[in-house]
Order: sequence, then C-alpha cells, then structure tokens
Amino acid sequence: MRRGIFGGSFDPVHLGHLVVAAAAADRLLLESVHFVPAREQPFKAGGHAASPEDRVAMLELALADERFVLDTRELDREAPSYTVDTLRALRAEFPADELCLMIGADAARDLPEWREAEAIPALARIIVLTRPGAEMPGLEKVGEILEVPRVDVSATEVRERAGRGEPIDDLVPLAVAEYIESHRLYSAGD
Repeated sequence: MRRGIFGGSFDPVHLGHLVVAAAAADRLLLESVHFVPAREQPFKAGGHAASPEDRVAMLELALADERFVLDTRELDREAPSYTVDTLRALRAEFPADELCLMIGADAARDLPEWREAEAIPALARIIVLTRPGAEMPGLEKVGEILEVPRVDVSATEVRERAGRGEPIDDLVPLAVAEYIESHRLYSAGD
C-alpha cells in the first residue's frame, strides 16, 4: 500500500489543503493520505490560534474523501512535533507500505534544518508539492517534485477574514465555516 503523509498546523484546514492532497493522491496513486496536525511546529513561532481539539474537529468535518485519514499521533506526543518521529512511528505501524512525505516548497527549503533530516529519506519518499511555474531549488534527498493545482487560499487569510466577521465559505468546506462561526474561532478579542 502507498500512503501519503501530509502534516501541518491545519489552523484551520482549508480548500487548498484538500485540493492539493487530492491531486497528489491521484497523481501518486496513493491509497490513503494521513493528515497529521502538529502539536507545535519547530519552525513556526507563536503557537496555534485554535486549540488542538478545534483543529481536530475541523479536520474531521473536512476529510470527506475516503482516502483521507485523520492521524493525531503528533497531538498525542509532547511538543514540538518532529516529522522524523512521526515517520518512525508510521514505519513501525506499516512496515510493508511505501510512505510518501508530502511537503510544500517552502517547507522543502527548510528541510536541511529539520531534526535528523538525513534519516527522513530512508523512512519515506519525499514529495515536494509545488505550484505550476514556481521555481524549486535543487535539493538533495527529494524523491519527486510534483506540480499541484494553484489554490490561492491560506490559513492566515481564513483567520483574518473570520476575525473581521467576513464570509469564509469560499475558502473552507461549509461544515468548517459553520464550525468556526459557531465556536467563534479567530474572532477579534477571542
């Protein structure tokens, strides 16, 4: 079985995450894609705006594709979240499966600085997801560079629009927009 590993803050999960993951799953013939929300990312200071419980709830609402799997193992460990630890756990759980670590171009540039970066290629094939026409610097240990559809949405934009009380249902699945509104996530003063 071929599994994709797609980690991030998912604060909140948005349509860009889902479109990119589906495109990668199709192109790489992945039977499943593990969405792995991070407890605390070493390269992102300041923590998350939403709690781990809210981020998990939004992912549960968003992951309608039968190939998508919510994987909370990083939330179950002490911070910070290191990809190498997640990959080792997945390798132990699924020893016969091919693991494909899917990362964005920005994260790929930081890859040499990741904890035990040299161990990652032995645990998973590294797939860099990039937008059409984007320049990608040559990196050692990258298994493949995969162009995925350009989706102009970011979690920052979602949080800012929600904070101003503007509609976000064009940026996130409807159920996630309703969750954000009903739980007053990202609202100014919260």
